[in-house]
Amino acid sequence: MTAAIRQYLVITGNYWAFTLTDGALRMLVVLHFHQLGYSPLEIALLFIFYEFFGVVTNLVGGYLGARMGLNRTMNIGLFLQIAALAMLAVPAAMLTVPWVMAAQAISGIAKDLNKMSAKSGIKLLVPDEQQGTLYKWVAILTGSKNTLKGVGFFLGGVLLMAAGFQGAVVIMAVALSVVWLASLFLLGQDLGKSKAKPKFREILSKSRAINVLSAARMFLFGARDIWFVVALPVYLHTVFGWDFWKVGGFMAAWVIGYGFVQTIAPRITGNMEGKQPAVLWAMALALIPAAIASGLMVGWTPQVVIIGGLFLFGVLFAINSSLHSYLIVSYARGDGVSLDVGFYYMSNAAGRLLGTILSGWVYQAYGLEACLWISAGLVAVAALLSVLLPDRRAVSTA
Repeated sequence: MTAAIRQYLVITGNYWAFTLTDGALRMLVVLHFHQLGYSPLEIALLFIFYEFFGVVTNLVGGYLGARMGLNRTMNIGLFLQIAALAMLAVPAAMLTVPWVMAAQAISGIAKDLNKMSAKSGIKLLVPDEQQGTLYKWVAILTGSKNTLKGVGFFLGGVLLMAAGFQGAVVIMAVALSVVWLASLFLLGQDLGKSKAKPKFREILSKSRAINVLSAARMFLFGARDIWFVVALPVYLHTVFGWDFWKVGGFMAAWVIGYGFVQTIAPRITGNMEGKQPAVLWAMALALIPAAIASGLMVGWTPQVVIIGGLFLFGVLFAINSSLHSYLIVSYARGDGVSLDVGFYYMSNAAGRLLGTILSGWVYQAYGLEACLWISAGLVAVAALLSVLLPDRRAVSTA
């Protein structure tokens, strides 16, 4: 086993462990506070700092990764997630909205430090001329992460019913502490540390390719989260009458399937040179939420329309997400890669922030159909932006 593969496995293992707790915590908070009587908008507000600090963290985290090394930023992310879980392990009376929002803010910082470090690290382990290998490694990392996030959703529902909210977060904090201690010894020192110390003003990308891709990513993830974060779990519980086991299990199955499709995306999309795949797959995705909303409006059976539509949306969204994940790592420069990747995932977090806020507000005010129509519009914007992407070969030779 080569040193590069060993480091890839350590990075992936860290990312997997973190993702399990992240997915479980998201489902725990949504279901627990819905059970306590919080409205969809109030639940969405609990995640505002999670998403907002994700924006800030990706912007600054890329700079820190280039200065300190990606091994340090990844381990800091793991430690902060443990701290966030510990904050939520307090007695129920202390779980006020400001306290939960603060814990979610720390979790948001942790998540995006971990993600930025993992995605940036892959770039450094694959030679630039091996783009096919890079695409496959990124797809496996991203897809397996989302599969485990789905398992985390299910785990969150199970732990909530089996151990209660406080018991669940304690179990996750202890397990993640073991992973963090192992990572301190196994992860390569100074991974991704820039040879030339970057200046703070370099956190804003000067690359047209990365700026365009980042904008497309923001609208793509806003389109997913506007109906997936708050609106869908609450709809399944209140309209379909599903209990927490069913809601958590269904959301888990969806994300697991979505993650699996991401891992095989290179086989589906084939040749990745040029911008055409990003444009065409985004255009196809935009049709799905519009079709689901139309089916609900004409009175088709909601269970068939939503479950079937979610299946198609998951497949196409997974391909779009995997394409984007490959392109950012491919477009990014070799020295100081985390600066470019951090800027890109800052836009990703901005899209999630936009989608999370809209998910609670639009669903509460206008219902699930409105969330779906806006989702279709946001994906359409992402498709139009993708038209402006340059050919990858032009970027690599610039």
